[in-house]
Amino acid sequence: MRSLSVTMSVTLDGVVQGLGRADEDTRGGFRHGGWGTRFQDDVMAEEMAKGMSRRGEMLFGRRTWEDFITAWARREDGNPFTTHMNAVTKYVASTTLEDADAWPNSVLLPGDAEKTVAELKSRPGPDLSVIGSASLVHTLHAAGLVDHYTLLIFPLTLGSGRRLFEGPAPLTEFTLTSCVTTTKGVLIARYDRR
Repeated sequence: MRSLSVTMSVTLDGVVQGLGRADEDTRGGFRHGGWGTRFQDDVMAEEMAKGMSRRGEMLFGRRTWEDFITAWARREDGNPFTTHMNAVTKYVASTTLEDADAWPNSVLLPGDAEKTVAELKSRPGPDLSVIGSASLVHTLHAAGLVDHYTLLIFPLTLGSGRRLFEGPAPLTEFTLTSCVTTTKGVLIARYDRR
């Protein structure tokens, strides 16, 4: 069985919305987009590169997949992350998309994400990783499908925005397996489900 890892950037008050830019996700009138960019440094880049170096495939919710198309699919900048993002197999869980042809190496998982991802995990193949995709992560966590979390915990509070865990989450225990502090005070904590 494949494992499923989630990488999520989160504020101290649990906000995961709009990390990268002002217009990334303005749902609900969110005005704090781009909150994470000033905290980037070489330590964070090095830690995130470790994830790219592991063999695996990616899993997205529709909104994040569409946002990543804008951010990565049309780049030709020689950046190793760009190369990785365009070459890796990308699964997109969606109830509204008709196809995943907009980004090469994408595969549509139509219908109920809990069922389609559980079936995907049960098949032989490389491990799966999710970056962002908070709504999908809520569904997968509630279904007990998340095996590992890498949380980038940013030293700020925003007071509003979508949270990592909104509403009830099932009792699930995790073990801290590593923690790195960046030069800007971001904790990169890795957890495995017990």
